[in-house]
Amino acid sequence: MKILKTFLATGLLVVNVGVSAKGPDKPIDIVVHRSPTCTCCGKWVEHLKDNNFNVEDIVTENVQAIKDKHGVTREMASCHTAIVDGYVVEGHVPANDIKTLLKTKPKVVGITVPGMVNGSPGMEMGNKKEPYKVVSFDHENHTKVFNNYEGTR
Repeated sequence: MKILKTFLATGLLVVNVGVSAKGPDKPIDIVVHRSPTCTCCGKWVEHLKDNNFNVEDIVTENVQAIKDKHGVTREMASCHTAIVDGYVVEGHVPANDIKTLLKTKPKVVGITVPGMVNGSPGMEMGNKKEPYKVVSFDHENHTKVFNNYEGTR
């Protein structure tokens, strides 16, 4: 209502379109490696695009080779592997956690949502959400909870 009153009083309409005082946020480049047969991976790619990521989508029959190259263990693995600014992003990690990773720049290999958790981005199942953790991992396979998500009951 305040915007409408401002418009009526001044003849100008101001709409916030996601531009900060420094200008519009620059899209974040990310490379995603995924299997051609996995539909949830494509949904996660759409989640990234919806959150200002510029996605290079590489469909491959051998995602495991990418995981091996970047030190993703079986315990940390999921169905797709992404690389962003030198970090590994494994599985259905929410876009905001990737943005936090890039802002805070911790000394880790990357972050992951191990497995395939219902309710994580790309794995939506209506209102049903399982609780899950985003976990960081390093070269020595040390892990730490990066973020925690509650489930629905």
